[in-house]
Amino acid sequence: MNLPTPLALILILSGIWSLIVWPPFLRRILKDPRSRDESGRRTRFLTVHVMLVSTSMILGAATAVIGVRTLVS
Repeated sequence: MNLPTPLALILILSGIWSLIVWPPFLRRILKDPRSRDESGRRTRFLTVHVMLVSTSMILGAATAVIGVRTLVS
């Protein structure tokens, strides 16, 4: 793939941003009382947010890798 350097840098920064922002959000979700029911089982609230964070981090990592590979090649 051939992208201008500024666009490759934007991809890298966007990917890094996702990898920095989502873990603290997940830590807050894990501490949230809505994450577990009275029996200590996971709730849909927790499941949905774990999927959201996982997907966002995977896409963030992929975005950063695409940016780096574009910049290097």
